[in-house]
Amino acid sequence: MSSRPRHDSVDKTVLSLIKEDLDFDGVGASHVFVILGASGDLAKKKIYPTLWWLYKDGLLPAKTTFIGYARSKLTMEDIKKKTLPYMKHLEIKHSLLILKVKEGDEQKVEAFFKANEYVAGSYDQTKDFSNLNKQIEQKGDSNRLFYLALPPSVFETVTLNLKAVCMAKGDKWTRVIIEKPFGKDLESSTKLSSHLESLFKEEQIYRIDHYLGKEMVQNLMVLRFANKIFSPIWNRENIASVVISFKEPFGTQGRGGYFDEFGIIRDVMQNHLLQILTLVAMEKPASTNAEDIRNEKVKVLKCIQPIEMENVVLGQYVGNPEGEGEEKEGYLDDPTVPKVKLIVLLSTIDIVILISQCRYVHVCSFSNISVFLALNERKAEVRIQFKDVAGDIFPDGAVKRNELVIRVQPNEAVYLKMMTKSPGMSFNSEETELDLSYGSRYKGMKLPDAYERLILDVFYGSQIHFVRSDELYEAWRIFTPLLHKIESEKPKPIPYVYGRTGMDKNKE
Repeated sequence: MSSRPRHDSVDKTVLSLIKEDLDFDGVGASHVFVILGASGDLAKKKIYPTLWWLYKDGLLPAKTTFIGYARSKLTMEDIKKKTLPYMKHLEIKHSLLILKVKEGDEQKVEAFFKANEYVAGSYDQTKDFSNLNKQIEQKGDSNRLFYLALPPSVFETVTLNLKAVCMAKGDKWTRVIIEKPFGKDLESSTKLSSHLESLFKEEQIYRIDHYLGKEMVQNLMVLRFANKIFSPIWNRENIASVVISFKEPFGTQGRGGYFDEFGIIRDVMQNHLLQILTLVAMEKPASTNAEDIRNEKVKVLKCIQPIEMENVVLGQYVGNPEGEGEEKEGYLDDPTVPKVKLIVLLSTIDIVILISQCRYVHVCSFSNISVFLALNERKAEVRIQFKDVAGDIFPDGAVKRNELVIRVQPNEAVYLKMMTKSPGMSFNSEETELDLSYGSRYKGMKLPDAYERLILDVFYGSQIHFVRSDELYEAWRIFTPLLHKIESEKPKPIPYVYGRTGMDKNKE
């Protein structure tokens, strides 16, 4: 099941605010949303449920239809059965899936699937894409959105066929959504980008990184540039370090083959966490226009040198003999991890990134990015630590550094660690927090899912939260030398026990 809890009633205030902000590009026109790879896991677990939520809440253009396309010989009824368990409106009774929704939503579910169709076809035959195009043309003169929920191995042939026979005509537009990984290193990514640029304009390409759709990642812009208290201190004179961390309480969960091919750097760090870093470190953009924001993000990336091995700590989890279930198994115990070669794929990596940018140059360990699997908690956060108070008048050790923490997931929050006087007659100080926890401040408000935000962005033509080609180039430039060095030298990672808080970096 999808990890996102879905409630029968969505907060009306949130919905009304979202609808006020919607300004669809081509309002009044027909829209056709095509899911390429409709039989796969991503489609059934994320894309179809997301489209349903948007449809249910009335956030899509009125004349929107959906077409699934894949090689499997399926019917729309098959797609429906595969997707329903992830739509969060079910009751399982006597081994049967029983639709259990709020009164009135039963008709909406049926209406949603009536707006869906399925076309079976290959990924390398132009004639099959011609059949897909005929299906689209039956909907009239429409704007077209193609979501490539496909393995990278077929990107080239699929996009060639889309360009050949499936593009919108006249004043209607075509947009192509591409899921990561966007290549495996600088060379393969540049090849893919060159291929896409030969077929589509940059404004037609939407490289989706779902972290850019998360509430707290989007909130970074407002926190930084809409608050006078932060702007003057957001520099090397006041910031000691920034730590961006990502932790998961589970291991590979049968994804050993995927990790063997892509690894934790390509899966999380080179994209999700580096995107967060650019938002933390960038200068104030000229406006909130997509290109102004992306220009500033690229400037940050250009100021980062390729990562040196001396600034990296590699780790790999091992089984916990005192644990339960899968906790007893280490990374190498996963049967899906290939055993035919020396395994150096990592379940954790800790990297120090130095930014040679005017605002941040000489900041020691400006950004420390770490990724851990199989720890004791799930957490993604940005922790900005400020320097010690100059000329401190209090006893040594009595005053701690201020910290601003932005918790991305779970339980979204922003809090500032600061010093205050202890209650009572003494003049002692203690650390406390100014805490904005979304669960308390916005109690009962249901935040949109990251994919909901991003798919809506594609409908109304906003590329603010999507990755541009030069941004992608710089990201791979930073990480590719490290990836090649790890793969060629096969350094031995530091072991750490499944379910612990971390690893001992001093362990041989």
